[in-house]
Amino acid sequence: MVFAGVLAAGAVTGAFPDPDHPARRTTTVPAGAVRKEDVREAAARAMADGTSPMEAAERAVSRSGDRWGAVYSEGDYQEFQDSLDGRYTGVGLSAAREQDGRIEVTGVRPGSPAAAAGIRTGDRLRSVDGARADGLPVTEVVSRLRGDADDAPAGTTVTLGLQRGTRVWSETLRRATLTTDSVSVRRLSARATLIRIAAFTKGTGAQVREALRTAPPGDGIVLDLRGNSGGLVTEAVATASAFLDGGLVATYDVDGAPRALHATSGGDTARPLVALVDGGTMSAAELLTGALQDRGRAVVIGSRTFGKGSIQMPTSLPDGSVAELTVGHYRTPSGHAVDGRGITPDLEAGDGVLQRAETVLTGLGDAE
Repeated sequence: MVFAGVLAAGAVTGAFPDPDHPARRTTTVPAGAVRKEDVREAAARAMADGTSPMEAAERAVSRSGDRWGAVYSEGDYQEFQDSLDGRYTGVGLSAAREQDGRIEVTGVRPGSPAAAAGIRTGDRLRSVDGARADGLPVTEVVSRLRGDADDAPAGTTVTLGLQRGTRVWSETLRRATLTTDSVSVRRLSARATLIRIAAFTKGTGAQVREALRTAPPGDGIVLDLRGNSGGLVTEAVATASAFLDGGLVATYDVDGAPRALHATSGGDTARPLVALVDGGTMSAAELLTGALQDRGRAVVIGSRTFGKGSIQMPTSLPDGSVAELTVGHYRTPSGHAVDGRGITPDLEAGDGVLQRAETVLTGLGDAE
């Protein structure tokens, strides 16, 4: 799956990056999705007629009702590929579209232009450079934040219309070249280490393994997945492998035949583990959460996750643009369908969630 740069869109989180992966060859089309052949044909007809293949593909995807389907220019898609390596140009926001069409900030990268401007998680993004954001696909909001239409480089400005409660204001931010430090580690207490995963970019699984290896003996682990809108499925599975000794992580279908994702053996199964989630926990982060919860490896604390359990695959179009189309949905090891439902935590918690996590870890440690 592809992590969507400045705005952790989730709109393209769920695809398998390996071109030899069996899901690449699927022709199964879930209800509400669009066949890749239809999109390709629409683009090819437009090219033959001398009109925009990309716009024709966008119309085909829009008519299909594929909520997560999207079409990207060749340059945009390259940006997404770069983001897999943890580099992107933007302002440091992650966001999601609510059911009513509003765009809500789900995360602000520390040290980013957005953080410097005081933008917070939960703020509503009303407009980008004067253009209304409500109702737009998240990918379109991403494009405007980055200035894709003008190939805007780092250093150019973008003006955001924002709302927090009854306060409405605007901020002009200067785009920057940012890196996604996908894993951060800090000590919470004498008995707990916090591992935060912001997104599943290349190397995330290895970083989590290293964090576990260097954590003080006897420490329980708080795995913070709040605001994590996804990333590479392979890295989510690699992260699950860090905590599991093999076994099932998730299932999905290819051409009607069941397929499975499995953890590798040798993970750390001894340390007490708590996973923190919220409404910004999406896609690959939900896949990981579901595996740890269903396998009895972690106590999940927080609020219900977003509910994006669909899988997107890229389809190349005649003009070089790329369509990301929904091809299936995954289920947790117990068979729970995540899409549209999310994952319910074992313990609901809002304020004071870290303190709750430490309390639970103490009990888990005592039980062992």
